[in-house]
Amino acid sequence: MKVAVTGVGGGVGQSILKALQPTSHEMVGIDGDLLATGLYGVSSAYQGYYANTDKFLPFLEKVCDQEQVEVLFPGLDAELPYLAGSKSWLEKKTGTQLVVSSPSVVDIADDKLLTYEFLEKNGFPALETYKVQDYDNQLDFPVVVKPCQGGARSVGKKVIKDPATLEEFKKTSQAQNYVVQEYSTGKEYTCGTLFLDDFIGAIIMTRQLRCGDTYKAFVVQDEKIQDYLQEVIQVLNPWGPCNVQLRLKDGVPYIFEFNARCSGTTASRALAGFNEPLMVCDYLQGENIVFNIKEMAILRYWSELTVSYNQIEEMKLNRYLENHKNHLGR
Repeated sequence: MKVAVTGVGGGVGQSILKALQPTSHEMVGIDGDLLATGLYGVSSAYQGYYANTDKFLPFLEKVCDQEQVEVLFPGLDAELPYLAGSKSWLEKKTGTQLVVSSPSVVDIADDKLLTYEFLEKNGFPALETYKVQDYDNQLDFPVVVKPCQGGARSVGKKVIKDPATLEEFKKTSQAQNYVVQEYSTGKEYTCGTLFLDDFIGAIIMTRQLRCGDTYKAFVVQDEKIQDYLQEVIQVLNPWGPCNVQLRLKDGVPYIFEFNARCSGTTASRALAGFNEPLMVCDYLQGENIVFNIKEMAILRYWSELTVSYNQIEEMKLNRYLENHKNHLGR
């Protein structure tokens, strides 16, 4: 299949590319940044536009039509609301299948308060969460404050240990965009799930973080968490990969974040036998979806990609580059 991936300058987009590079699928990279690494690691690449500009969707339509793209994976959270809202229109115009969930699922995944309300409403364990401005000492300290929306790689997350510090934070201009959440010290898991009109499966990993990103991952088998993920995801009803972050507290899994997209650890999961982008492509081609998860440790590291100045100049001039032989490391 011809597969387009957006946001290939970031970890999610690059991870999707790395998961698909060993396969027979042909990839098209798209990113708004001239120096986005993934643009120089695929056979066809386009310097596109950022999601908050008027040119974003028309440019995607042009690329999908021109390249006859059959499936498109978004690699940036900022793009998800625009793609979810325009999914039917873009699919009809181009024939490209967008791997994006409904606007309601995208909204829940992007909003910590909506995530909490979804879990509460459906009877799932949830870490109590309140808007900072509405908070009235409902929780024991310490508590966690984090951006209500966004907050990728734990940016803006703070642990507050006493009421006086929280009161000071409530007086800041940023407080209106934050939530207060119950603090949990349980073991953290990052879980990849795949839902394609039905629950396909999940992979469960513990991890070590560096600057908010997964630095070392450890694939584990846990039937209780697996069953719980299936129950929750069937109610949430995403379409495609959905990343789930949870903590296990006293044997009870507490989900604190959904990401309605592939993850930065997608390529790591593929190495362990759970290749989400490949399984999506298999599904769309009517093939049987097969996976075999292997328990292993995955130790991540930087890799280099050399790019000639001529390639960068060509991309700058044409917003397009093709037929180069570079590949991202995997």
